Amino acid sequence: ELCYDRKLFNQNPDNGNSDNHYPFLWFDIAGTVVWFITAGIATACGVGGGGIYVPMGILLLRFPPKPASGLSQASIFGASLGGILVNIRKRHPDEHIRDTKGQPSDVQEGKIISYEKDKGPAEIEKDRKYYLSGGDGNRKFYSRPVIDYNMALFLAPMEMAGAVLGVIIQRLFPNWLFLSFAAVVLGFTAYKTFKKFLVAYGKDKEARIKRENLIAAESRHAENKNQAGGDVEMTEVDGNAADTEDDEQSSEKDDLKELEKRRQFLEDDARQYPKEKIAYLILLWAGLTVITFLKGGKGVDSVIGLTCADAGFYILVAAQFLWTMGFAAIFGYKNVKGTQARLAVNYPFNEQDVLWDGKKLQFYSFFTFLAGIVAGLIGIGGGMVLGPLMLVMGINPRVSTATTATMILLTSSSVAVMFVMSGLVPWEYALYFFCVCLSGAYIGKTRIDSYVKKTGMSSILVGILATIIAFATIGCVVILFTNLAKVDWCLDGFKAFCTVKTDEDKCPATRLLLGAEELFPYRT
Repeated sequence: ELCYDRKLFNQNPDNGNSDNHYPFLWFDIAGTVVWFITAGIATACGVGGGGIYVPMGILLLRFPPKPASGLSQASIFGASLGGILVNIRKRHPDEHIRDTKGQPSDVQEGKIISYEKDKGPAEIEKDRKYYLSGGDGNRKFYSRPVIDYNMALFLAPMEMAGAVLGVIIQRLFPNWLFLSFAAVVLGFTAYKTFKKFLVAYGKDKEARIKRENLIAAESRHAENKNQAGGDVEMTEVDGNAADTEDDEQSSEKDDLKELEKRRQFLEDDARQYPKEKIAYLILLWAGLTVITFLKGGKGVDSVIGLTCADAGFYILVAAQFLWTMGFAAIFGYKNVKGTQARLAVNYPFNEQDVLWDGKKLQFYSFFTFLAGIVAGLIGIGGGMVLGPLMLVMGINPRVSTATTATMILLTSSSVAVMFVMSGLVPWEYALYFFCVCLSGAYIGKTRIDSYVKKTGMSSILVGILATIIAFATIGCVVILFTNLAKVDWCLDGFKAFCTVKTDEDKCPATRLLLGAEELFPYRT
């Protein structure tokens, strides 16, 4: 028996069928358009879109809260899968990483200044040819996947562990309290993200103007050279040549073993599909999925009938923490060791890379765990909290959005299946909106990524993220006041942590289904 049954695109024909009295056709059509657009935009900036899907599921599709949450998880699963199909084939924004030591950066010890900084296209092209022609004859350019798998293997389990604690806390909070908390947190996050967007947009605009000026200067230089019959030398490239010569002298002093080891690291990091890292992510997902199915959660019952009154329930809660935090500890240690090994051979870290050490590990783990608590508490994906955090930390927006989108896939897939299997979401709706979001995410992300790569305006991703968080804030406020109005603005207190359902409550169809009079009071 299904807990919530509704037919997709119900046209409500007047055929005397009393069970077919919900005129949802146009709501479903409007929902299709909204879900398609939201999936493309949300996935492009590295969030699941749950902050949009849940309010719109309640307000537009007229779903009750729990089915709306379940449909949101199915939609996020589809959107994140569509994003993965794009991201897994994409390369890192820096597609010309060199095996030389480079010029030390002032940003942080161990990082280097980009070879292409403050240079026009002609200078860059000349410098690249000069680099390839030098050295021991084995030089080439390296790159990496846009998904930072090392970061995902550490941050994903920490965020999952925080979400587990957030869901536990949520069991105690009345609806009005955690919706109020959600509105405050999301509102503050939207404000900070928008400020970050203004700063990033200013830098992108300045870099774009500088690039255009360099192109114009190169064009004038070429014209002067032609008019002078070739007597004018390329003085504008003198600084570039000096940098390259300094780099050549540095590379001549390179220990051959050090150079070979550095190239091995570059080759290892350049793999588009690192099988062992992908396998570890699948293992993390599989373990957490099994535990979640056994324990139950997100309003869905345990598949083995456990309740919060059973000791096994608390054992599985502890298992969730051990599994996720154990994973995080192992890969946090691996990341620190990997960074140390690369620093030892002067690996060319760029200015937006994360150099893992003890302090960075503590900082990232604390705030990622906190982001997970907030996400679990207010019922959204971690991308809306973790995405802005990664931007504040200085990570390249294209890398941060691709990495957070990968993490969202791990958490949304198992929960979506749980909701559908429990009957809280009609499988037709779940499958249909899964496909809508998958296609919307694939098309939308492809188009937006192409625009960002063409213009170099990666700040647009930050602006989109701020806008989505702002809409999610508005959705929370609307639902909060709507719910309070229904109960005459009565504020209930904290809930009991453990409430065991009776047999009659296992499939509360009468409570979940909204009556036609409640949905459409204007109809007779």
